[in-house]
Amino acid sequence: MVLFLSDVAGSEILLILLFVLIFFGSKSIPNLARTLGKTIHQIKNASEDLQNEIKQSGLDMKKDMNFSEVFRDTSKAITDPIEANIYEMDNVINAPSNVQSYAGTKKIETEVKPDQQLEGEA
Repeated sequence: MVLFLSDVAGSEILLILLFVLIFFGSKSIPNLARTLGKTIHQIKNASEDLQNEIKQSGLDMKKDMNFSEVFRDTSKAITDPIEANIYEMDNVINAPSNVQSYAGTKKIETEVKPDQQLEGEA
């Protein structure tokens, strides 16, 4: 409404009011203004109801979609196979093996009894 009035000058408003006064008469102007006020009020209420309905439908759609659950399921579907492969690789790496290493190192276990003397000790 303010945007409409920003283009209308004061003399133009007086001309419109004079036309309304001549066309409708002085007795019907209060009824006309009351009806115009009620109409504007109904339009504002309808606009607010429409905005509230749109917001509510958006919230309902958001609840139906439940994005957090979708993200959780998707991340689980991605990470589960990766974690399974990591677990298998850990088992392969940490499993005891009977194969000797290629470095050629051998453990030689000797048992020394307390009453035995080592060579070189006299």
